[in-house]
Amino acid sequence: MKKGNAYLLMSRRELLTRSLVIGGSLVIGAGFVSAPDAAWAMEAQHLKPKTLATLIQLARDIYPHDQIGDEFYVNAIKGYDSKDHVEAIEAGIEDLNKKAGGDYLGLGWEDQRVAVLRQVEDTAFFQMIRGGLVTGLYNQKPVWAIFGYEGESFSKGGYINRGFNDINWL
Repeated sequence: MKKGNAYLLMSRRELLTRSLVIGGSLVIGAGFVSAPDAAWAMEAQHLKPKTLATLIQLARDIYPHDQIGDEFYVNAIKGYDSKDHVEAIEAGIEDLNKKAGGDYLGLGWEDQRVAVLRQVEDTAFFQMIRGGLVTGLYNQKPVWAIFGYEGESFSKGGYINRGFNDINWL
C-alpha cells in the first residue's frame, strides 16, 4: 500500500479490519473506498470516504453501463477529490442525501435513485458532476474497447478507407 496513491493494494485482513459494508455494495474504511466484489480501492485525499462512495454510485446512475467496471467510474470521479471541489461536492452530496430521505446509497433500486436525480438535475452540483463525467468516463481508452470504438481516425487516413461503408445494420 503506497500513501498518496489513488489505488491501494492491501491484504484481505487489512481490508477487513479497516472496512464497513454499506448497502452491500461498497466498502468504506479509514480514508478509502472499495468494492467487495472488485479489485480496486480509492484513497480519499480531501473528501469523506462515504462521499466518494456516493459519487461512484451517482456516476453509475448518471451514465449506467453494466459492461463497464467500477474502476472506470472511480477514474472518472478522481478529479473531484481535490481541495478546490470539497465544499461544492460535500454540499451537493448532503443535498442529494436529504432528497433521498437520508442516504442516497441506501436506496436499493435504480428507479428510486433516478427519481432523486430528477429532483437535482438542474442544480449546479449535478451539472458539474455530469459534465465532468462525460470526459472523465468516455476518454479512457480501455472504455473505448468495451464499446468497440477504435479511436480517432484522422491519423490513420480517415474513415473513408477504414469502415465508412461497412454498416451492416441497415
